[in-house]
Amino acid sequence: MRLSGGDKHCPRLSPVIRAHEMMTQITLPWPPSVNAYYRSPNKGPLAGRTLISEAGRAYRTAVHEIVSEGRMAASYAGPVAVEIEAHMPDKRRRDLDNLLKGLFDALTHAGVWMDDSQVDDFRVRRARHPDGSLRIGGMVKVVVHPMEASNV
Repeated sequence: MRLSGGDKHCPRLSPVIRAHEMMTQITLPWPPSVNAYYRSPNKGPLAGRTLISEAGRAYRTAVHEIVSEGRMAASYAGPVAVEIEAHMPDKRRRDLDNLLKGLFDALTHAGVWMDDSQVDDFRVRRARHPDGSLRIGGMVKVVVHPMEASNV
């Protein structure tokens, strides 16, 4: 499924990836919530299984394309720290913890790291203007860097 600017789950953004020595910065579209990321069919041969939804698969594909377009050199093999700046898609109240599963799964699928169990430290914060109001934008800015040996 190709995403376009009109998709409510994954607006198409220009890829912004910067690799500085041992750090990677990636700007990604807003991920689907945990509830939208999964589906559980109750009929047919897949009944009772938990599957990644169409919105989840589209998001994984979009993140993979953005990472590929950015020509990120290699995936992280050891423990990593992740910082996420969340630019809300609108002014509705949202739980920040709903960002993580779909986002981390998509970054794993895109090869940023081998497995999201490597994430030993993470921080998520809402992007705000200096006056304290929310920055609206429907995207997440992600910084990944390896954990220093002294911090592991």
